Amino acid sequence: MHAGNGLEGISIGPSEICLVDGENGQLIYRGHDAEVLVREHTFDEVAFLLWTGRLPSADETNELREVVFDNMRKVAAEPATVATLNPNALTMDAVRSAMSVWSMGRNLAEGGTPADAQAALGAIAGSVALLGARRAGVTPGDIQPGDTIARAYLRIMTGAEPTDAQVGALDAYLVLTAEHGMNASTFTGRVIVSTASDIGSGLVGSIGALKGKLHGGAPSHVSSMIDEIGTADNAEPWLRAKIEGGERLMGFGHRVYKTYDPRARALGEVAERLGSDDERLGLARHVEQTALRLLHEYKPDQRLYTNVEYYAAAVLETIELDPGLYTPTFAVSRTAGWTAHMLEQINFPRLIRPQVEYVGPMPVK
Repeated sequence: MHAGNGLEGISIGPSEICLVDGENGQLIYRGHDAEVLVREHTFDEVAFLLWTGRLPSADETNELREVVFDNMRKVAAEPATVATLNPNALTMDAVRSAMSVWSMGRNLAEGGTPADAQAALGAIAGSVALLGARRAGVTPGDIQPGDTIARAYLRIMTGAEPTDAQVGALDAYLVLTAEHGMNASTFTGRVIVSTASDIGSGLVGSIGALKGKLHGGAPSHVSSMIDEIGTADNAEPWLRAKIEGGERLMGFGHRVYKTYDPRARALGEVAERLGSDDERLGLARHVEQTALRLLHEYKPDQRLYTNVEYYAAAVLETIELDPGLYTPTFAVSRTAGWTAHMLEQINFPRLIRPQVEYVGPMPVK
C-alpha cells in the first residue's frame, strides 16, 4: 500500500499516551485534558502521568524529583559531559552530544525502564541548564529543597533565584510541549527502540530530528519575525510581502490542527498573565490577528491558525530565556513524551520496518 509522502494520516499502531484531536482543537494526555493539567499540575507530575498512566502522589512526586535532580547534578560533575557543552557550538548539537556521552556505560536496558526515563530527563535538563549558564558566563546555581524541575532548571541556568512568575511560565510551557502524539522526533525514537536499542540511543535520534527547523526551531523564528515587523503599522505590509513571496509565516499552520492550537490558547493566557512587556505582547496580538486575516484572504481553502510556537516565543521571552535555548528547552519537555513512547514500544516487540515504493529504472533485458 502506498502511504503518500510524509506518512500523513497513517497509524503505526495503538497508543494510550496521547490524543491530538486536530478537528476539535483538543490535546489529551492519558485521559486528561492538557489545558486542565497546565492549570492544576506541575510538569513533574505530568511527566509521571505520561510514563505510568496516572498522576503521582506527593511522595511519588518527591521521589521522581530526587532521581531527576540527582542526574542533573551528575551532569555538572562529569567532565566528559561538560566538555561537550561548547557554548559556541550549535546548541542542539551540544545537547545531542551530551546525551550520547551520558548514555555511555550506563547499562541502559533494551527498550528502557521508568528509572531510565527519569534519569534521562534529569540528564537532558541538567545539560541544557548548564549549557545556558556557560553561554551566559554565570556560575550555575544549586538545586534547593522544595524545588520543582522548572525552578531547578532556571536556578542552574541563571545562577540566581527565579521569580514565581518565571517558574510558573516555564512550567506551563513544559507541560504543554511534553507530548504530542506521533510527531517526527517521537517516531524516530520509537523506531530506534523497536530495534531493541536503549533509551539513550533513542533520545539521541529524537534530538537530531527535533533540531530540524520544520519541527523544533520555530519559537526563535517567531521572535525574529516580531522584531523585524517592529510596529503595528508595519505588520500588514510585512506580512503581505511574505505571503505573496511564498514564504511561510512562523507560528501559523499545523499538519494536524485544523483549528486553533489548544497549546497556543493556553500559552497565550500565560503570556497575558505575565504581562511584563505589554507593548511587545500587544504587538504580538496585533500581528497574530493581522496574519490570520491575511492567511484567510490569500488561502481561503486552507485552515491555517495560530500554533503553539507563536505564544511559546512570548512566554520564553518573558522568562528571559536565551533564544538559542528555545529548542533545547523544547527537547527537555519533550523528553517526557519521547521516553513514554519508548517505554510503550516495549509492549510491541516488533521491529518498525515500513517499505518504500521503488520508482527507479529496471534492468535492461
